[in-house]
Amino acid sequence: MDKAAKRELVGTLNTVFSDTSVVVVAHYAGLTVADMQRLRSQMRQAGATVKVAKNRIAKIALEGTDVASIGPLLKGPTLLAYSSDPVAAPKVAVDFAKTNDKLVILGGAMGTTALNADGVKALATMPSLDELRAKLVGLIQAPATKLAQLSTAPAAKLARVFGAYAKRDAA
Repeated sequence: MDKAAKRELVGTLNTVFSDTSVVVVAHYAGLTVADMQRLRSQMRQAGATVKVAKNRIAKIALEGTDVASIGPLLKGPTLLAYSSDPVAAPKVAVDFAKTNDKLVILGGAMGTTALNADGVKALATMPSLDELRAKLVGLIQAPATKLAQLSTAPAAKLARVFGAYAKRDAA
């Protein structure tokens, strides 16, 4: 790789580290090509990305970013998983590591907060942004539905009472 390509890669990684909300670092030694493709596919479906870069280049790209705390984790064959959703990359990485023992999660960073492996696993158990949004919409809609039911219920009860009296008088 020539110097221009390295500079471009450092710039790209620096932009990624500046713009993403979470980065997960993991060792991938022993993963087959098929496993890596499956991991990349699962990450893509969740809205996350996996990148393998030389540790030295990644450390240079980390300088001046919020996630610079992951620098010491970059030793050996490491991959970087990142996403804008703070839960997507950790969730896929942890799920993949459960089924494939060759992927070892080392830690990561969420904004300026450094995470160890347990922190990444805890982050993976949280609901995603989309799930939280759905719950919030459900909570907002529920009172409106109940209010509509309450406003129509007295009229319906009154109609049933009048209907019962009408049937009683007719009989």
